[in-house]
Amino acid sequence: MLKVASFQIADSIDIKQVQSNFMKTVYYSDNDELYYQIAADQFIYVFKYGIVCFLNHTESAIADFIKFISPYCKNILPTKLSEEFEIETSAPHIKFGYNKIEITSADIESLRIIMLNVSESVALDHYSQQTNKLLEETNRHTETLGHNGKLAISDKNLKKIIGRTLNLKNRILENLYIFDSPDETWEDENLKKLDVGLKKTFDLQVRFRDISEGLGIVKENLELFKDLLQSKSSRTLEWIVIILIFIEVTNLLLDKILKLK
Repeated sequence: MLKVASFQIADSIDIKQVQSNFMKTVYYSDNDELYYQIAADQFIYVFKYGIVCFLNHTESAIADFIKFISPYCKNILPTKLSEEFEIETSAPHIKFGYNKIEITSADIESLRIIMLNVSESVALDHYSQQTNKLLEETNRHTETLGHNGKLAISDKNLKKIIGRTLNLKNRILENLYIFDSPDETWEDENLKKLDVGLKKTFDLQVRFRDISEGLGIVKENLELFKDLLQSKSSRTLEWIVIILIFIEVTNLLLDKILKLK
């Protein structure tokens, strides 16, 4: 029995720095990922979107590596999201279960596909939490608008929420491969079956759509808030112009009255 443990430890990890300082055998690497083989049945998978995944490591070994990698992380999370998954090897055929999979052989590519999908599941939990926070924040303002008939948010705070929403959306689109499969799966039917089955097991596409729909609602709310604030600013500007015209006309009238005297 092999055990996978994946952790979301930060918003992002500097892959180049990790590769330069962690002197272990790299089986696969690119700008987004590092897949290390530590021993015959031990692997570490590092993703730039802030996740580290371990296969067959003790808790102390996991803690040591997370401590080692921390200087290369951006925005370390106070609470680490995690997910565990078990792998049963030497099965007669692939069988997917709850938090467990049975595979015919524990080859390095199959293990990589499993670790990749477990890690994307953890990443979706992380992005789902952030999306829900944005939804809660915008919903508070829509409730205030419904009760009081006016929006209780400043232009500056609105821009901050817009910025956080755009940053989250960009990170999701840039980092997750929910609708893509590794190139290796196109060349190996067993790997493809494994990847597709894991995506269904973790409901990756469904959860991804839920996040997208949540961000869509946030976007609609923010556009409404922006229009309302712009309308309010326009009305304020109109009143300023009217007041200035009134003052100018009043001054002209006073000048004429004084001249008549």
